[in-house]
Amino acid sequence: MGTVADDKVAVGHSNGHGCCNTGPGYATPLEAMSGPKERLLYVTSVYTGTRTEKPDYLATVDVDPSSPTYSKVIHRLPVPYIGDELHHSGWNSCSSCHGDPSAQRRFLILPSLVSGRIYVVDTQKNPKAPSLHKVVEPADIVHKTGLAYPHTSHCLASGDIMVSCLGDLNGNAEGNGFLLLDTEFNVKGRWEKPGNSPLFGYDFWYQPRHKTMISSSWGAPAAFTKGFNLQDVSNGLYGRHLHVYSWPDGELKQTMDLGNTGLLPLEIRFLHDPSSDTGFVGCALTSNMVRFFKTQDGSWSHEVVISVKPLKVQNWILPEMPGLITDFLISLDDHFLYFVNWLHGDIRQYNIEDPKSPVLTGQVWVGGLITKGSPIVAEAEDGTTYQFDVPEIKGNKLRGGPQMIQLSLDGKRLYVTNSLFSTWDRQFYPELLEKGSHMLQIDVDTERGGLAINPNFFVDFGTEPDGPALAHEMRYPGGDCTSDIWI
Repeated sequence: MGTVADDKVAVGHSNGHGCCNTGPGYATPLEAMSGPKERLLYVTSVYTGTRTEKPDYLATVDVDPSSPTYSKVIHRLPVPYIGDELHHSGWNSCSSCHGDPSAQRRFLILPSLVSGRIYVVDTQKNPKAPSLHKVVEPADIVHKTGLAYPHTSHCLASGDIMVSCLGDLNGNAEGNGFLLLDTEFNVKGRWEKPGNSPLFGYDFWYQPRHKTMISSSWGAPAAFTKGFNLQDVSNGLYGRHLHVYSWPDGELKQTMDLGNTGLLPLEIRFLHDPSSDTGFVGCALTSNMVRFFKTQDGSWSHEVVISVKPLKVQNWILPEMPGLITDFLISLDDHFLYFVNWLHGDIRQYNIEDPKSPVLTGQVWVGGLITKGSPIVAEAEDGTTYQFDVPEIKGNKLRGGPQMIQLSLDGKRLYVTNSLFSTWDRQFYPELLEKGSHMLQIDVDTERGGLAINPNFFVDFGTEPDGPALAHEMRYPGGDCTSDIWI
């Protein structure tokens, strides 16, 4: 029986080099697609904001169909404190360090969005049962940088780790910026040059061949931590901009105003091809997918390439319901783009071989607010009402809507969880806090396009030993298409 550690050794040989001559990850995105099939998933699991007064934890999920514990949580690593809100995660090293034989993809970085702590988890000693390696305390981060509310973590080719922080200690958006940790996870300082912090921050992605990093903008932590209020958008407490920095020196070169069609731009990704000058960002509130690209004069521009129309609804807080694009990703071969509509309840697949003209090739309904049996109904143009038919999986009714997604290296399996942020979960899907969230797996047709729910896979976070938990982001021990950046 091969272990995950065995798989990591095999990766070194599959790259055509001795394992001692290469660093973590893969030489190219296409090479990554032929990597070993995932066997484990690490999932950030949250009790913060629920009725359970327990620490958040990192769950290890068995995703090997030949295993007797397939589709089950096989280990839980609780963090030492209560009230963190574990959210997104990233690796200490990834394919950006592939040329460095001294680097190892060993430590998973777990920023806590609410408390400001950053946990460092060792996944190498026992991949099925990771252990806590270090805690970076918020007091140290605030003292040295003034930053709080850490969100996205990316490894850099230098060995440093960069973490976007969404505000200052008081939740003011103008206090945001980028934290740097060194290889020993000590606070080095801020990445961006002084005076080069925009009003809002959120996600980011760098593309070294174009000497560029672009970041997106959610909102002021003082606003979003209390729940979503549409008036806060009108009051200027949420973002609609992309920020273009020079890489790696951290000078803010350009700000793109996405306007009223680009409200709340969240996840941002360049195409995986490191020579590409094109990427996408999902704008949650306006439910548009925006393409950004380099122009002939070296500046950056943008255009809406996918629009999810709001649905006219009855018995909801507003007369129209946006899809709410909260997460998306791109397959490693840059052929397909996938995104979720957290409120409508569907997952979509688009062919983006022509990034200017995405083509819808797959769609599947796995939840949402307009499911059969819900008091909320959608209204068609002729005045008739309808709801979406969502199947049960292994006898379980699906709760909430699709939120975080992760794609297998070969692009054939899409994993999905359904918790966004505990405060927003309570507001839009209170059932999640009562019954917990779950994880599904979607089978992907990579030839013709298409999505289908795997009827044999259902991880129920509602039956966890300490009570129902909220499952959020997912990572594989061997890396994935949302953590690896090629240089």
